[in-house]
Amino acid sequence: MSTMKAQIELHELLNGRNAQVQLSVSQLVERVIMRKEGKLTSTGAVSVSTGKYTGRSPKDKFIVKEASTADKIDWGTVNQPISQQHFDNLYTKVLEYLKEKEEIFVFKGFAGADHSHRLPIQVINEYAWHNLFAHQLFIRPTGIDSPKHDDQFTIVSAPTFKANPIIDGTDSETFIIVSFEKRVILIGGTEYAGEMKKSIFSVMNYLLPEQDILPMHCSANVSEEGDVALFFGLSGTGKTTLSADPNRKLIGDDEHGWSDNGVFNIEGGCYAKCVNLSREKEPQIFDAITFGSVLENVMIDENTGLTNYNDVSLTENTRAAYPIDAIDNIILPSVAGHPNTIVFLTADAFGVLPPISKLSKEQAMYHFLSGYTSKLAGTERGITSPQVTFSTCFGSPFLPLNASRYAEMLGEKIEKHNAKVFLVNTGWTGGEYGEGQRMNLSYTRAMVKAALNGELDNVETGKDDIFGLEIPLHVQGVPDGVLMPEKTWTDKEAYKAKALDLASKFKGNFKKFTSVSGEIVELGGPLV
Repeated sequence: MSTMKAQIELHELLNGRNAQVQLSVSQLVERVIMRKEGKLTSTGAVSVSTGKYTGRSPKDKFIVKEASTADKIDWGTVNQPISQQHFDNLYTKVLEYLKEKEEIFVFKGFAGADHSHRLPIQVINEYAWHNLFAHQLFIRPTGIDSPKHDDQFTIVSAPTFKANPIIDGTDSETFIIVSFEKRVILIGGTEYAGEMKKSIFSVMNYLLPEQDILPMHCSANVSEEGDVALFFGLSGTGKTTLSADPNRKLIGDDEHGWSDNGVFNIEGGCYAKCVNLSREKEPQIFDAITFGSVLENVMIDENTGLTNYNDVSLTENTRAAYPIDAIDNIILPSVAGHPNTIVFLTADAFGVLPPISKLSKEQAMYHFLSGYTSKLAGTERGITSPQVTFSTCFGSPFLPLNASRYAEMLGEKIEKHNAKVFLVNTGWTGGEYGEGQRMNLSYTRAMVKAALNGELDNVETGKDDIFGLEIPLHVQGVPDGVLMPEKTWTDKEAYKAKALDLASKFKGNFKKFTSVSGEIVELGGPLV
């Protein structure tokens, strides 16, 4: 199928009798209730169930192997290839399937808050609530944008269409396929709305580096004086908690680009975890879930509509989608200057990484590529001791290009803009999980505050003998004895053995980065 034929088929769908284009939040909520796709909670949010799939399906994600992209994509288990013929056949079948629906829903918006680098997108949905999700998560056009909206990428989502793996070349009934030549993301067989959000992020991870823009899986905030901070970290490291600072304005909570102009949010909304959510713990998120928000797999009382965020009957991956302007302490538009401070967050359950350390450019690139944290015993069935987790660039499932490309860009931008980089361990101290204790949150907040305020720029440091990290010896509001990990352990030999074990795991993981310069390994990684 030629790109022209694909465009003609898409045009026919968009101009069909059943296409509902750019409905308002109120109209979409009405459709959700009328079509029995979801229910209203007591705050006016839409509560839905995603059915069989309550999270992403990474094994069902593909990229079409096309002439223009074949030599650029980092093919493997993350970026699985699928043939053009299989994509073309599925694409035609899905569009014909949607033409027969009583209604389909179309949203036109953008990815990227910086007008110089934003990507105009359109999202075509079988479900009204999916279109509401897209409306809240992506950047909504203003009145002056609408006449200029020239769609450059299209999501086509048909949750009830099931693929036939034997015929369609997929692994299961579910598929998430990106064609960069036809500029289409094709989704079917899953009702989990997060596939749309992450697919656009994957697309931006492919397109932005061509414009010398670094796409980043991180949160970002800015002070009144304009100092910008980035927070990278996997689930459970405290990224959301630490970036939500009452003295700083939020730029965005998950996806950003770093261009020659500075940092910009890729999204127009937030997709927050809801498990055990309370106003006391996360007031901004709790109060943002109002009319028009979308709650995924959150249990509600049938009579009162009250939510029960502690009930994980369907999944622990309960989510809320809402526009970023539902939060008070934000900056709009979601753009700011170049980062002054970059924070890598890890929850080290082995208790051997320092609570805070200063990184050189090479160390920053090494730890960026490593993307380390640890899963804890008891959090998943079968895990009886801490499990090492590495996620390249803190977002390995969403990187179409070779990881070294992103790390090199980070190193260049750190050097060019003189950004300071810190590794912050929000995990265990005084011993590993089960023996030591979790790092005091007030201490972590004090350390991050000191890093952001420049208080650690010239402070006296000590060097970690195993990881080669520069550790501040004094931080206001933090006992000195907490800062050096070895001193917090009663059994020094046990500390050394555990630290060497973790260092060896870092080195083992890093062997896969064959295209990374030896200087990064030599100057950025563990010393032993």
